[in-house]
Amino acid sequence: MKSTIIFIHGMFQNAKSWGKWVEYFTAKGYNCIAESWPLHEGEPADLRANPPVGLGELRLATITQKYRELAASQTEKPIIIGHSVGGLITQILVNEGLAKLGVPISSVAPNGMISLDWGFAKNSAMIMNPLKGDEIFTMDLEGFQGAFANTLTLEAAKVPFEQTATHDSRNVLRDCLGDDGKVDLDLPHVPLLFVAGEKDEIIPYELCEKNAEAYTDEISFVDHRTFNNRSHFICYEPGYEEVLSFVANWIEQKENAPAFDTTPIKIN
Repeated sequence: MKSTIIFIHGMFQNAKSWGKWVEYFTAKGYNCIAESWPLHEGEPADLRANPPVGLGELRLATITQKYRELAASQTEKPIIIGHSVGGLITQILVNEGLAKLGVPISSVAPNGMISLDWGFAKNSAMIMNPLKGDEIFTMDLEGFQGAFANTLTLEAAKVPFEQTATHDSRNVLRDCLGDDGKVDLDLPHVPLLFVAGEKDEIIPYELCEKNAEAYTDEISFVDHRTFNNRSHFICYEPGYEEVLSFVANWIEQKENAPAFDTTPIKIN
């Protein structure tokens, strides 16, 4: 058996969104764990129809603690792959020495790092609106296609919306910009691969690059790759296979390298 991989989803999704990735890595011999955030367990359609009590009060610290305990409970340090807020949690767990490798995908950036990109500003403001308090942010098909899966037509977005979309807590994103979203970017760390989508309307690729370049330790490895014509739905939208293959090749070349290997890798 190869290493364990823990998958961490982001807002407006649950563990169902990792199905194709879990299937792929399991076939390669990895032990895959994809668990949903608290109050995100179950079928997305059911969660949309009947939002769990307390969803609007869910905080980032509660979610991070779940995956912190999950990573710490493994017999060997796991590889952690996280999307969006899950990418920030991946960075936090790497920072705490709980991972063998880290792959933040379309990651929310730590330490209050933001972008002046219009899509980022608009979507962040809509979600974090302080006047909404603990009211949940409801995700509908139009919002999903317009911001989350904007490379798809409305018609093409219907099936993935039904299969994967959930409502979510505004407090999670608010917390990402506070103390619970902080990472020490100067510490030595295991290899990190940042992945971004060129057409991402939620986490612009420039912010992912800024995040990757903010790590300062000279003996630690940080790599970055932006995929053309990809949205925030990069792990599931058509063409996800290219992203998945790239990540898998990177993992295979890095997982047995020295923890602080800085040698560049070549991936076809």
